[in-house]
Formats: sequence, C-alpha cells, structure tokens
Amino acid sequence: MTIRMKRLNSAHTRLPYALCALALSALLAGPLSAQAGARRAAPSTRAITEVALTLVDTAAQRAAGKEAVVRIDYGQPHLRGRHINTENVVPFDAVWRLGANGATLLTTDVDLTIGGKDVSKGRYIAQLLPTRTGWTLILQAETTGAASVNSTAYDAKKDVARIDMRSSAIATPLESLSIWLVPSTTPGAQRGELRIGWDAVMLTADWVVR
Repeated sequence: MTIRMKRLNSAHTRLPYALCALALSALLAGPLSAQAGARRAAPSTRAITEVALTLVDTAAQRAAGKEAVVRIDYGQPHLRGRHINTENVVPFDAVWRLGANGATLLTTDVDLTIGGKDVSKGRYIAQLLPTRTGWTLILQAETTGAASVNSTAYDAKKDVARIDMRSSAIATPLESLSIWLVPSTTPGAQRGELRIGWDAVMLTADWVVR
C-alpha cells in the first residue's frame, strides 16, 4: 500500500498562510500608528494672575460694588532639568520677555505705583533685565494689539517704567516660572506685592493704587 503525502507548500496552503501573515501585520501596525500620532504636551503653558480691587471713587460705584482688575497674563516655561541665568535660559545682561512664546501682558484698570514708579492704567508689555547686581522690570505700552515681542528687537525708547526688583534666593527651586499679585489686607490704600519666581530666584516689588 502506497501512502501519498500532500505537500504543505502547495498553492492551496500558501494562501491561508499569506492571509494570516497579513492580518498579523495589520494588528502590529495598529499600535505603532497610534503611537506615531500620539499627542504631546506643549513645552510651556499659559498662566494668569490677577487681583480684584473695589473702586471707591463715587457713592454710585460703592453702591454697585464695582471692581477693577490688575492682571498679568504670561507664558509659563518650565526648567525640565535646566537652570536660569545660563546662555540659553534667561542670560544675564539681556532683556528677557519674562515668559515663553508671546509677550507678558500687564493690564490695570487703575493707576498704580509699582516699586516706587508710577504706572497709569492701561496695557503694558512686561520684560525683565537680569544682571549680576540686580534685576529690573521693564514696562512698555502695548499698542499693537498682537502683543508679541518674539520678532521685535527691544527698544529702550519705548520704556514707560523701569522698576528695580528686590532679589532673594529660595531654598527649594521652582520648576515653573510663577508670577503672583498678592493683595494686602491692611487698612488704607489698596496695595500688595508683586512676586516673580523661577528656579532659585525670587523677585519682589510693592504695588499700591494711586
């Protein structure tokens, strides 16, 4: 008796194996494609600090409880293993836009005095000049509407105010640039403190409503 064995590499058997291989390839390609199109977090975020002030100019305003706002809107970069005051991150002796991407905007509905310098109500682009002997907050009037300093060279002629900031070291470095408008609860004129902190540096200046 002769037994005949079918060859496994015949045309009839190659087709199912080819279909299986194709299906397996599709299954493997799915996760890879998903990974390739995965969303990534932006390297910086946008942050806002603001303080609400009660206007007491007239009896009508007092009765209505009308408020004014002082606000700082800024791009918030993160250290991600770096340090400031290096060649690429807030170098000394160069005006810095005080944030990431777009300009940092200070908007005030009232006349202020910040660090001894008068700042009339309006919109300002805020920048910072760090040096080894001190830090200076620079305010320039924002008139373009776009409020972008990315492609515009700094022009000292546009300065509205240069404010000397008090500088101190902090024990625990701040990962993210942070700006605060801290109101005071003491009686009298509405006042508070402006704070700017990043890495191991904390800058402060007093503000008061005129």
